[in-house]
Amino acid sequence: MKFKNTLLAAALVSLPVLAQAQPVSGPYVAAGAGGNFLNGTDVTGTVNGRALTGNTTVDFNWGYAGVLSLGWGFGNGLRAEVEGSYRQNDASDLTLQGVRQRSVTGKVTSYGAMANVLYDIDLGAPGGITPYVGAGAGYMWSKLTDVGNLTSEQYTGETGNWAGQGIVGLSMPISAVPGLALTAEYRYLMTGGVEVDKSRDRVNGTTRNANLSLDNVNHSVLVGMRYAFNAAPAVAAVAPAAAAKTFLIFFDWNKADLTARAKQIIGEAAAARGQGVTRLEVNGYTDRSGSDQYNQGLSVRRANAVAAELVRRGVPRNEIVTRGFGEANPLVPTADGVREPQNRRVEIILK
Repeated sequence: MKFKNTLLAAALVSLPVLAQAQPVSGPYVAAGAGGNFLNGTDVTGTVNGRALTGNTTVDFNWGYAGVLSLGWGFGNGLRAEVEGSYRQNDASDLTLQGVRQRSVTGKVTSYGAMANVLYDIDLGAPGGITPYVGAGAGYMWSKLTDVGNLTSEQYTGETGNWAGQGIVGLSMPISAVPGLALTAEYRYLMTGGVEVDKSRDRVNGTTRNANLSLDNVNHSVLVGMRYAFNAAPAVAAVAPAAAAKTFLIFFDWNKADLTARAKQIIGEAAAARGQGVTRLEVNGYTDRSGSDQYNQGLSVRRANAVAAELVRRGVPRNEIVTRGFGEANPLVPTADGVREPQNRRVEIILK
């Protein structure tokens, strides 16, 4: 309950500074921390050559987890990253060969590195809230330390194993710092298990060989921050300059179709024709994905689509000058091949 309240408070504090979501393009770093639940597990194997008889199980308390990631966004919602993580849980309940034990001790820790692929799902939600899903694989070390009780047996061992995980999360951009976003996510992590090689008799202090196996399945709930280095300040959907009276219309990738919002902005531009306006320049642009020749044609189609809507709104065609500039004059400079939403635009300039 405390964790839920903390998450809600963080979201409410961030509401005044939320911005429109932008696809992550280029390098980013991310970090998260929160609670970790480790599934209870059966214990199987032998101690000093003798098989465990009866039911032997271990359960664990809620613990904590931390994750640090370094990634790259491809500008189309797809991201790839590497992460380092740490998880720890104390033992809460032990049944040893059918007998429930008292004074349970010990803990399990897991740490390692993973490679993840994630996809941001742009739903156009208010405040730029963007869900994302992902999966990862890597290698984790899991350590069992003195799990048992104070009067009988305690088990210890450390194992490295391949691991896999699934990720579901939400990100919320914060306009006060371009590129910064608040994140909340759930991670399901499963490793190859934990192997125990030592058993200590608490009565006489004898250390014996063991060959035991435990499962290692984690459920982590994390809150954190992500910072994208190449993010530009958000540009408003309508950005008129006092002198030039410029309006901006944005387009989906590889599209020249007008959205309902685009038509609304064009209507505002048409309505702004007043005294002293003798010409409307309609200039089309693209991002840097695709060939120069194709983008030149796409920028012209976008300009023509806007000009046609202006005419439909009552602007005489002879007052409109349309031009396509392709990849030239980007609002946000990018490398070649990057799909930058703010560069897919048409500018209406009233002169």
